[in-house]
Amino acid sequence: MAFATALAAGGTAASAQDQEPIRFGLCFDLSRSYTFISPQVAQAAQDLAMYTNDNGGIGGHPVEIIVRDHGNEPQRGVECYEQLRREGVFIFNFLSTPVTNAVLPRAMEDGNILMQSFVGRGDAVDGEVFDWVFPVGPTYWQQAANDVAFIRGQMGGDLSNATIGFVYLDYPFGQEPIEILRTLAEREGFELVLYPVPLPGSDQASVWSNVRRDRPDYVISWLLAGGHVVAAREMRRNGFPIDRYLSVNWMNEVDINNIGAEEATGILRGTNVAGGQEVPIVRTMLETYYDNGEGSGPESLVSDVYYNTGLAIYSVGFEAARIAIAENGWPITPETMQAAYESIENFDGNGLMAPVTVTANDHGGGGRTRVEQWDGSSWVPLTDWSADYLDVVWEVIRHSSATFTVD
Repeated sequence: MAFATALAAGGTAASAQDQEPIRFGLCFDLSRSYTFISPQVAQAAQDLAMYTNDNGGIGGHPVEIIVRDHGNEPQRGVECYEQLRREGVFIFNFLSTPVTNAVLPRAMEDGNILMQSFVGRGDAVDGEVFDWVFPVGPTYWQQAANDVAFIRGQMGGDLSNATIGFVYLDYPFGQEPIEILRTLAEREGFELVLYPVPLPGSDQASVWSNVRRDRPDYVISWLLAGGHVVAAREMRRNGFPIDRYLSVNWMNEVDINNIGAEEATGILRGTNVAGGQEVPIVRTMLETYYDNGEGSGPESLVSDVYYNTGLAIYSVGFEAARIAIAENGWPITPETMQAAYESIENFDGNGLMAPVTVTANDHGGGGRTRVEQWDGSSWVPLTDWSADYLDVVWEVIRHSSATFTVD
């Protein structure tokens, strides 16, 4: 409620509807590759906008969420961007790495805000180079580094005799953490063994036979959706302990159900947001809308951690809009929205995510994640929110961003 009150400061529900809206363009993949996550994120954004508008809007202005489908096709994403840009939208989110990467140079050249949380270029957190891009939250690079730090803690602070496996989908999403992992392997002295999985992730038999042969102490996994289900089956078949499997954040309640709640006991995931329905803003959505049959989509999706992910992404965006109006008045412009994002300090959406502080230099907000473990019925945090090996990660970020040009 405190979060909603802050969003609504400066207006009433009646007056907000009469004002010019604050428009967010959501060009998402709703039909092809990312349908396991994009509907939940879009639904969360729409619910958060509805609740914000019912409580006076942001600075008296309603929020408008415009949802379009790009089918994970870069050209369709570019077309969606251009159409909405002509209609006056200047805040965009594409929730797809290939589409985001295709649109990014245009957004940079046009001076429009590109929300890029949890997808896209890892080096875009460098605000000195990517001044219009806001990947608030941890990049895959930082999450992988935090995973290594967790394993180091589990092994008594010494990885010099450890072996860490990396099971990953063999395309850009899965390959992205490799450079960071190799750098940390050299620094910490552990052996890194790579296990590429061909798309779509259903054929993992040889991978887990090799894991059984190599016997790594832990496996870090960069798989998606059904890939985790296949991995769980192969771990059982090959005798690899499931409590040594540490997943990327893209593992949700559907995946656990498909593995089997009991069978999944012990599995680990790194996460960017707090899961579950007891997070205050999630509980508010349920009580305000879903208990009355008024939500923006099926209630079943509200129990999904990806719904919380959507709330986290857009709570930050709404907070930036609130700051923009408070500091510079109406209308919001790309420039005032940019300055507002860079003024966000220690914001966690009332326990929704790790606190983020965005600056002109760091558009990621700090890169904190935590590790959770499935106990058979719920996810239990094993660590506090933290970011480790920041020097290593930022060295890679700056080396990569130095090569970027809009052309």
